[in-house]
Amino acid sequence: MEFFAESLTSYKRLKTREVRIGDLLLGNGHPIRVQTMTTTDTMDTIATVEQTIRCIQAGAEMVRITAPSKKDAENLLNIKNELHKRGYFVPLVADIHFTPNAAEVAATIVEKVRVNPGNYVDKKKFEQIEYTDTEYLEEIERIRERFTPLIKICKEHGTAMRIGTNHGSLSDRIMSRYGDTPMGMVESAMEFLRICRNEDYHQIVLSMKSSNPQVMVQAYRLLIQTMDAEFGEIYPLHLGVTEAGDGEEGRIKSAVGIGTLLEDGIGDTIRVSLTEDPEFEIPVCRDIVKRYTQPEDKGEEAPELPTNLISFWNPYEYQKRVSEKIGNIGTGNVPIVIADLSKVDHITPKTLLSVGYKFNLMTSKWRIGDAAADYIFIYNQKIAFTLPKGLQIITPYNQWAENKLENCFPVICLKHFLAEKNVHPSLNFVTVDCYSKGSKDHELIEQLSEKKNIVLCLSSNNANAMQSVRRICIALQEKNISHPIVFVTNSNWQTADEHLIHFATETGALFLEGFGDGIWLGMSKQAYSDFAKAENHLSGRQYADSNGGAEAFLNNTAFSILQATRTRISKTEYISCPSCGRTLFELQETTQKIRSVTSHLKGVKIAIMGCIVNGPGEMADADFGYVGSGPGKITLYKGKEVVKRNIDSAVAVDELINLLKENNAWVEPSAQPTE
Repeated sequence: MEFFAESLTSYKRLKTREVRIGDLLLGNGHPIRVQTMTTTDTMDTIATVEQTIRCIQAGAEMVRITAPSKKDAENLLNIKNELHKRGYFVPLVADIHFTPNAAEVAATIVEKVRVNPGNYVDKKKFEQIEYTDTEYLEEIERIRERFTPLIKICKEHGTAMRIGTNHGSLSDRIMSRYGDTPMGMVESAMEFLRICRNEDYHQIVLSMKSSNPQVMVQAYRLLIQTMDAEFGEIYPLHLGVTEAGDGEEGRIKSAVGIGTLLEDGIGDTIRVSLTEDPEFEIPVCRDIVKRYTQPEDKGEEAPELPTNLISFWNPYEYQKRVSEKIGNIGTGNVPIVIADLSKVDHITPKTLLSVGYKFNLMTSKWRIGDAAADYIFIYNQKIAFTLPKGLQIITPYNQWAENKLENCFPVICLKHFLAEKNVHPSLNFVTVDCYSKGSKDHELIEQLSEKKNIVLCLSSNNANAMQSVRRICIALQEKNISHPIVFVTNSNWQTADEHLIHFATETGALFLEGFGDGIWLGMSKQAYSDFAKAENHLSGRQYADSNGGAEAFLNNTAFSILQATRTRISKTEYISCPSCGRTLFELQETTQKIRSVTSHLKGVKIAIMGCIVNGPGEMADADFGYVGSGPGKITLYKGKEVVKRNIDSAVAVDELINLLKENNAWVEPSAQPTE
């Protein structure tokens, strides 16, 4: 296999080895399985059983339960027996960190164990240690001795295993040789996988999780390439973004990472890690997976990729496409956001509140939010008031040609643009249909090489739209055409969850590839109408900005996608774990409390971790960390450094604010910028 997928131009599932988990078959073309993880204390048998049942009733095909100690592992038998007594036989997975003896007990009870190669044998002390080749091999041999007993138990009992690498918990040994890189994540898992294969044990699933979707995607691609090159086969893959958070942001970040891989046929089981009750994760998983329940041929197939593809696009390393700069669009600028107001009957100053602008009647000034759209698209509407400074208009070409308003630019299809002589002298938005049935736009793009002052608006009606648009992006690279690119994505789904997943998957994936200078989201007329009538909840949670209607939803989603792909930072970023039986404080309540007092700190990354397992490791990417260190006790971090230990949770949020102030990361909540 040349790259990491069966096809990069059409949808084909990646061929993986079949693994049995109890009575459930995974990989080898079987359906993509959905799973979650309990948040109860594992020693509380009834609470864990009842939460597991809620997850099963929501659609979970596997349920993971933490086993931080041998005692917890032993209690898995009571949990399993009670579930069977109540008529539930879904496979259980024991989640293991640091404690091989707990894994060995769990492997005799449940259908699958998860081990983290970063802390199963190794310990992470954030120390940089130089290893000679001999010393490195000695460490591998130490791992073999400690890990082999678990393999033998799994073989004896028919227990499956997930080798689950976490980006933030790579061992000091791996860090010393590979650094904090996707390749380090891959090698961490491969060391354990090689030992399994030497023992002729193959009931293995692998994962490469990170709170950064970009790192996660690159790691999975490298893992596939590495397994194929070394073994000639690929083991099933469990997909997930760690510590995604909650609400819209958690769903978007998860869909960006998971969806980018699923679009290329990669992934055999998924878990969406939300800081919410676990049963709310399952509908999100199902919404993601149902996009791939269609026949494998998902639409028109784009032409094959060039043989020298790597010189135009490197899928294993992020490199931003260099584009021309036209005003506030293109290289040197953050991606623009275009807000679709075309379905609003009458545009008033109040309308603009939904896209980040608030008019103050007392001062006659506009307040501009961090998530304020750069352009608005209107269709046959009149604007009878002065727009905020910097906000510009896009209209269909005929309306622009008739009115030619100041700060107003035309959008025109590629064929008509090439034939039209009367175009805007400084900025034209040119739509390109990427390989949709009957479209010939891909045959015309070469004619754009001599054109100036245009922004290409790429979209596709194909079911595999992301791949079709990506293929045009690569074609532009081949032909050395550097016009800025805006991704145009419309949704015809129904619920808020479905829309978020659709936008994040198709558009977010392209930003992760380094393509894109802007985003333009919309809905079909039916979807727009349905959205206005619906409650717009997110798996049981009311959508935060439902009062702003579809316009606010689309605008906020666009900014959240850019935030998740780290291409435009417009708000505080929270790296928040989904809670489990190890959690040492009320995670959901605390996350909301921290969010309520820090959400104005644009660009600051705050990690909120339930325990030490997901603490210094997974929050390594954060600026500040809030980590459970004991019942009712919190430890605060700046980066990887502990700065305040064992603070009473009653005052810990105030202490976090003090820490932010001490490090000049705090600003008082104040009025937003005005024009």
